[in-house]
Amino acid sequence: MIYVRCPGGGGPVAVGALAARVAEAVLGSRGTGAGGRRTVGAGAVPDARGARTKARPALADLVAALRGTAGRRPVLLLLDDADAVRTECAGLVQRLLMDAPGVRVLVTCRQALGLGEERVLRLTPLAPDAAVELFLARARDAAPGFRAAGAEAAAVARICRVLEGVPLAVELAAGQLDAEPSARALADRLEQGQCWLAAPGPALRRHRSLRSAVGAAYLLCERPERAVWSRSSVFEGAFTEPTAAYLCAGAGVAPHQVSACLARLAAAGVLDTLDEPGGLRPPRYRMTRAARDFGTERLRAAGEFEVAVERHVLHHRRLAEVAEHLWYAGDQRQAAGLVRDNAADLTALVEYASRPEAPAAQVTAALATVADLWFWWTVHDHGEEGRAHLARLLPRATADDHLTARARWLAAWLHAPGDPATARALLGQVWPVAVLAGDDALIGWVAHVQGVLAWERGDARTAAECFRQAADTVPAFAPGGPAPAVSLAALAVAQARTSPGAAGRSARRAMASPGVRDDAWATALARYARAYTDHHQGHTARAWHRAHRTLATLDTRVPLPGTPDAPDIPAVRASLHRLLADIESPRTPRATVPAPRTDTPMPSRTSSRAQG
Repeated sequence: MIYVRCPGGGGPVAVGALAARVAEAVLGSRGTGAGGRRTVGAGAVPDARGARTKARPALADLVAALRGTAGRRPVLLLLDDADAVRTECAGLVQRLLMDAPGVRVLVTCRQALGLGEERVLRLTPLAPDAAVELFLARARDAAPGFRAAGAEAAAVARICRVLEGVPLAVELAAGQLDAEPSARALADRLEQGQCWLAAPGPALRRHRSLRSAVGAAYLLCERPERAVWSRSSVFEGAFTEPTAAYLCAGAGVAPHQVSACLARLAAAGVLDTLDEPGGLRPPRYRMTRAARDFGTERLRAAGEFEVAVERHVLHHRRLAEVAEHLWYAGDQRQAAGLVRDNAADLTALVEYASRPEAPAAQVTAALATVADLWFWWTVHDHGEEGRAHLARLLPRATADDHLTARARWLAAWLHAPGDPATARALLGQVWPVAVLAGDDALIGWVAHVQGVLAWERGDARTAAECFRQAADTVPAFAPGGPAPAVSLAALAVAQARTSPGAAGRSARRAMASPGVRDDAWATALARYARAYTDHHQGHTARAWHRAHRTLATLDTRVPLPGTPDAPDIPAVRASLHRLLADIESPRTPRATVPAPRTDTPMPSRTSSRAQG
């Protein structure tokens, strides 16, 4: 094997530097044995500034020497770190393969050379277990007394997860243990940023800090690629080409250039491609964490951070509007999928709007986004996340307008199961705004949440009255909250024990409500209410079959005739499983009404800040 470290290292490289270094290695290796290895490093690099160099042999002599050596024994030429001379390397390798076919060339580079016979082996990040093993091995050198047990072991796993298994980052992080009070403190610091990681030990200068390692890739990019890199760093999760074109175009980057820039950044390892090219879905990209931190630094240095954030907020505000329209149009699974694919950036939108320096327009856009996605927080069991977002945004909403009232209503609904005091206080602020505005939908939704509060404290009669008022007040097809069929289903459950006949009528009304056939969530709740009332009226077999059919619809995502394609509705599925367990056992059936599930109630002191 003939090992050659390619010239580069951040300075200018003279034309022909790589060929000269390879020639020195090859011509100097002709006297070595069959198992010999010849290594050439920085000693024979021609310098662009005119420094003393060795005479450069002709390329023909190099090819002849390689052909003669390959005729006697196998030859592997290893060209290490070819990024700085990638173009020259591609030409040299192509010439060698054509004139000396017995030679095999192994090249380490951030991007493929693009040759026809090239076989590319991409190095992926370490698996979680391997990353932890590497961290612990380096940690024993940096902090001999470190022991990863209990909470520290969990912190080490979190560190490796945050660093995404990048070996250099893992090694640099392990070297910081002697300067940090604990692995948990180190993990907390790494979640805020990673480019600060550094160590004096590595021989290569760019490996002495994570910023230098990422910056080396940044220097190899053309100006448009650098702009796309830095502007795309505002994305927290995956994004598509059209989204990147909207956010990155301008100031020297044309919209049609963005697609090619993304492809080149993905080839350089800056972006991960999440979907197969040419698949049914358009390709999505996700920026690695270290590259995102570096890009954010460059974006701030260029004075473009606020513009990029503004575009990010506007885009995801429109995305929330599209998701809400899909929900009411009957494409509820597609609406939930759209939110799920962009969940990380919706959280980033809230974080951007929560900054002290964020303008009021961004706060309004973020609050409207959270309010429009009410179905994601309530129907899909993300209540804790929704409450946290509203707790950050509502104190910054100074105007006592309709949007703020709707957001407070949503916060009250999310607080109702675990923090009724805060929910009642929020409803007290919403009620006058809804009445003065004459908003029947908001008045009805307030009544629905009051019904949930009454149900939670065991007052089924008051709950039934509130649910009846909500069902009679909310107009059909009113956007922004649950349909009247949802309140009717809750009314049927609340009436089941005291008025079984009325409960059956309420459940049938829910099934016959306008638009219910296009609302998979309302349909599932109405079917659950009918099964529950059937069971309470003694029609056990009918209740069992009805619950099983509805559950099969949710579990297999195969719609019943005349019903929409059901999204993932975990709360309804759990209620149906409990009902089936109650039917198959002699216990008294336990009913549930439509309310966000909260496994861990938020403390009243913390949640009260959401009142604004």
